[in-house]
Formats: sequence, C-alpha cells, structure tokens
Amino acid sequence: MAQDNQKASIKEWPEDERPREKAFKHGIASLSKSELLAILIGSGTVEESAVGLMKRVLASCGDSIARLARMSVDDLCRFKGIGPAKAITIVAACELWKRRQGDEQERVQRIQSSQAIYDYFYPIMCDLNVEECHVMLLNNMHRVIDCVRIGSGGFTATLVDIRIVMREALLKRATSIALCHNHPSGNPRPSAEDDKITRSLQDACKIMNIRLVDHIVFAAGNYYSYFDEGRL
Repeated sequence: MAQDNQKASIKEWPEDERPREKAFKHGIASLSKSELLAILIGSGTVEESAVGLMKRVLASCGDSIARLARMSVDDLCRFKGIGPAKAITIVAACELWKRRQGDEQERVQRIQSSQAIYDYFYPIMCDLNVEECHVMLLNNMHRVIDCVRIGSGGFTATLVDIRIVMREALLKRATSIALCHNHPSGNPRPSAEDDKITRSLQDACKIMNIRLVDHIVFAAGNYYSYFDEGRL
C-alpha cells in the first residue's frame, strides 16, 4: 500500500497516513523529512505524490537537510513537479532552519576559544558556495557586539579592505575582533594571501590598540585557527 501511495494523490491515501492528519494525531515529530516537506509544497504531479516527489529530492541529497539547504531555486526546479513557487518554499524553509541555528548563537555569553568562533560562524557559512569574509566585533568581556560581512567572492586584498574592518571596529567600539573566511573547497589550510592579510590586519590592530584574537579559516566540519597555531 505504501508504494501505491507514492503515485496516488495524498487525498486518496488512508487518513492516518496523510502527513497533515498524521501530524494532528501523532504530533509533528512523527513525520519523516519527506512528509514535512510535502506539507510545504502541497502537491506533487499526476504520476507522483508530494511525499514521493520530496523523497526523490532528498535522495539526491543523500537524505541530508544540510545538503538540501545548499540547493538553489534553479537546482530544485530541475526536478519534475517543482516550479519556482515550490522551490522558493523549500529554500525559505531551509533558510528558517539556518536562522534558527543562528538564534542559538545568542546564548553564547563569551567567545573564549577558536571552537566558539567556529561554532558562531557555522550557521552563517556552512552552505556558502563562494568565499565570504566576516569580522566578529567583541567588547572587553569578549562578548559579541556584532558580526559584519566585509567581502564576498574571493579572499584577496580586494575582498578584505583593512580600512573597512577597522572602521567597523571603531564605530562599534570593539576592543577585540576575530576574522573568519571560508574555503568552499573544504580545505582549511591558509594560503599565502591569507597569511598576508592576517599580518596586515594584525599590524593595523596594533596601531589602533585593538586585539586581533583570531583568524579562522572555515571549512565545513573543520577549521584552521591562526591563534591555535601560534601565529597570532
């Protein structure tokens, strides 16, 4: 019966197998990922139910929500049965998931390690396909004042303008800062350009009496810390 349900309209399913009815009866946590997503998109195709369609999409992502969250609207629209409206709905749901993770950062009282910096930036950078650079601004108790994206597209002197970093620090009255940029390749080892920018920023911080606490090179599941490696 379950296999037949993949082709039938959800309205034709037994009531206790329909995602919405199942959620009402057993709670939202009882639903599978594909059932949760099926509720969002609302319908499938003539040949395939909404649940079946979302099972197919998830299968292409290894059943990983994190990988699904990296898919663009265009990527999703390549699946038969998903148009721009459904694709936007899925992307919006994934964005809410990421922002929920970001809300958890507000519980962080103090930044006291490279791991804490990595954990803070993880929801921001985990799904990026291009390089971005962010600066974390800290007060004298090492609590986060703000986090500002200062460049995108490639980690070069053009991307990271030291003057912009220092301006943000001075405007927010930060006493310490941490730099973080990602390597979409997955290799966290810093390049010669990374080293050059780190030295330039450290020199600028010394002049302005602001401490550069770390520069994190972010890769999904791993990172490189200039501080941990004794280079700051």
